[in-house]
Amino acid sequence: MRWSEIPRGAKAYILYHTLISPGLIVWILFPLYLMETGYSILEVGAFFTAVNLASIPLTYLFGRAFNRWDIKKGLIAIDVLDGIAYVLYGLAKGAIAPVLLFTGRAIEKLSTMLYPLYRAYEQIIYPEDKYEEVFAWHLRLPEMAQVLTFPIMGYLLGYIYPGPESYRWAFIIFGLFSVFTVAYIWRFLPSVGKEERLTPEGFTFKAGEFRLLIVFETFITLAWALAPEMVLINYVVFVLHKTVFEVTLVAVASGLASILGTYASERVPKGKGFQALGVGMAINALYTLVMVLSPPLWIVLLVYALGDFGSSLGFPFYRSWMFRLIPKERASEFHAAISSYRKVLGMFTPLVAGGLASLHATLPYAASLAFFVLTGVMFAVLSRKERNFRSPAPP
Repeated sequence: MRWSEIPRGAKAYILYHTLISPGLIVWILFPLYLMETGYSILEVGAFFTAVNLASIPLTYLFGRAFNRWDIKKGLIAIDVLDGIAYVLYGLAKGAIAPVLLFTGRAIEKLSTMLYPLYRAYEQIIYPEDKYEEVFAWHLRLPEMAQVLTFPIMGYLLGYIYPGPESYRWAFIIFGLFSVFTVAYIWRFLPSVGKEERLTPEGFTFKAGEFRLLIVFETFITLAWALAPEMVLINYVVFVLHKTVFEVTLVAVASGLASILGTYASERVPKGKGFQALGVGMAINALYTLVMVLSPPLWIVLLVYALGDFGSSLGFPFYRSWMFRLIPKERASEFHAAISSYRKVLGMFTPLVAGGLASLHATLPYAASLAFFVLTGVMFAVLSRKERNFRSPAPP
């Protein structure tokens, strides 16, 4: 699918994600900032767990409310909250630093309660018969933005201006950038109210297939949550004795592989979505297996790239499958309910991951490996019965 063939509103939304993609380096800097200012990997895991608890019921309640409200306003709220949180991270210095850090993290967590609105918005704004093709672009352009910007920012923060003080300035800059992104959403993204989200005639909710989707969500959530970003950061910076620059190189290698994965996904034959998902999970199982062995940096670059290739290969089919199982008029509620379920599963995983990493830096990858294997087996079985399900590829 060519870029010119994508509807204007969908293109504006993809470009929005491309604009905010470089700011995701904050997800690397924040746990690294905590570790470099005296927190252990176990304490960082406990910190993230503590802030997770209150978000579970509120996520569903917000999602249900946006069944009636314009989802675009929720996207604006996300950027406003993230901007405030990042500025608080930047101001966290001296005796009040712990208070500002926890407050900022709580505000950022409040914004994540609205993240299901992204999926609800995508389900409605993207053309239903072209979900897979549009999602290839949805992954591709933001990854390109990270590939171009992460090495520059990583080198500046890792070698030219290293240390917590520079991280604080980066937090403030990205926090203030949200003023621009809020203006972009307001000006260019189309509104999505009740009248824009009518479920097509002939839609039938398939409870049995939806339960299979929840089983997949269980396995994949635990697989990723047990080996989060902080485990990679701890291994690269404190075991391999590298800097944030090398961490961003891992992100760049992953981004390049993810871009290749989007092109590979476009070549998957129609009706083979479950097979693509199964192959992607097998590739991720291989990546975690290698990481368990405590490889050198160049191997880390390769296997993280391999893992992201596998993820992006299956991602368009996963989203397409999910969207075809959910009625549009209740999209925000369903996506919020799934997100709340993920939060329940991930409630204590940061603490578990931190505890495992404190025993051995790469032990969390062993736990992640087990769930990737389970997920791969699940899709190997489903691929044999694909005709009986709502296919993750259009007919």
